[in-house]
Amino acid sequence: MKLSVLGISLLLLTSSCTINNTNNSQSSSSLSTIDSIAINNHFNGVILVAKDSTIQYEKAFGYSDIDNKTKLKTKDQFYIGSISKQITAVLILREYEKGNLQLTDKLDKYFPEIKQPWAKQVTIHHLLTHTHGILEIDKPLEFEVGTQFHYSQIGFGLLGQILEKISHKSFEKIATELFTQYGLKNTFHPDNKKYNNLVKGYEEDENGKLIYATGNPVKYIAGGGFISNAEDVLKWYRLLYSGKLVKTTTLDMMKTRYATRNHPVFDKIEYGYGLLFLDGEQNTQIGAFGYAPGFPSAAYYYPKTHINLIVLENIGYNLDDFKKTFKTHTDLMKFIKKEK
Repeated sequence: MKLSVLGISLLLLTSSCTINNTNNSQSSSSLSTIDSIAINNHFNGVILVAKDSTIQYEKAFGYSDIDNKTKLKTKDQFYIGSISKQITAVLILREYEKGNLQLTDKLDKYFPEIKQPWAKQVTIHHLLTHTHGILEIDKPLEFEVGTQFHYSQIGFGLLGQILEKISHKSFEKIATELFTQYGLKNTFHPDNKKYNNLVKGYEEDENGKLIYATGNPVKYIAGGGFISNAEDVLKWYRLLYSGKLVKTTTLDMMKTRYATRNHPVFDKIEYGYGLLFLDGEQNTQIGAFGYAPGFPSAAYYYPKTHINLIVLENIGYNLDDFKKTFKTHTDLMKFIKKEK
């Protein structure tokens, strides 16, 4: 069914929220601006803004189940799409820190069954940076290794398999152990099946009607299939930037520019290991977008102001133009970037 603009607008006024109000008029104005951005864009999802360890704004807009008119809650869980890639990158880099792998390792070390000559050329670094050129396991490369960028889910799928070969555990168990160790109680590999607040995801069809995106929407979980909620994504970023997940020097590697992508939202964006940033903005605005069918998401950190912005949505509008799909996310990013 198509949710009317009026229906959304009325619901926005009664959505669940947690707002840390102060007497500061600038702060109140900022919170009102966030509300306005969400309402004007007919946003359906959860927005969280935190400064240091304090959540300043956390609010749910719209429905988790449109057919049954179930209101979204701030604790609800979403597929987080390619935000998942930084989790997989951290899992790889933790093994690197332990000496269990090198980023220069060739794929033939882990996949002797791959008979393509590129198995002796492509490295873990190439997989992390989308510069490997792999289209299919049994096909030649799209381009010479390391010479171009092509956004790839299969590369992160291979990273998940490498972790399995090193640890002799399933990727689901590897991820679950990490989430358990660091108290990420609302973050899951979908095979874990212990999540209980996963919202339904919707997309517009060719007639502009919302249809339910059924089932697990991602083939390569390591590249875009994890489930989480806004507060856990915030906790993840705090862990990452506090040096608790990887060493500071390793985090610096994640924030290093390795390749440039022609991006459907940003036009051009720089890629590190699972983290994205505009040219020269590693210390200004850094994070990731994600899209699993029905789930546009964004999670960004602003190092100069110590602000985190988490935007999790469960309706994919205007899928022929991702700049429109992610308009709420980018409007909020522009606003937060100006905050002091």
